[in-house]
Amino acid sequence: MTTEITRTVRVHADDVEANTRRGGDIRTTLSPRTVGCTSGFGGVLTLEPGDFVTEHYHPYSEEFLHVVSGRLEMTMDGQPITLGPGDSLLVPIGVRHRLVNTGTETATGAFHLSPLAPRPELGHVDTEKVQRPEESNPQVGGAQ
Repeated sequence: MTTEITRTVRVHADDVEANTRRGGDIRTTLSPRTVGCTSGFGGVLTLEPGDFVTEHYHPYSEEFLHVVSGRLEMTMDGQPITLGPGDSLLVPIGVRHRLVNTGTETATGAFHLSPLAPRPELGHVDTEKVQRPEESNPQVGGAQ
């Protein structure tokens, strides 16, 4: 049996807008908005040395992070966890977390959050002032 693919399922990171609201360069490549998926969303992130993603939590989603390059530290509910290339980390639902590039080189990673919140605006709660409040939240919901 052959399944016919009737929608876009491949997205390159350069094809989506970078979101820097909370720090770093975060690109949501696979989402309900970009490919019509229904179970979660994910993408890639880049953090320069010393850069960080401000603290937040997800009331409905687990976050999966895989470090591709560089040295990162994820603080989860106040507990620091050191991460390097090849490390993967689960951030459970409701856990406050903050990611920092503690190394001397650019760090890259891939992330996925699942399940989706009932509405996109309910999916992310900031617990620290965002770095660039003039920027909008990433658009991961259905096409508008």
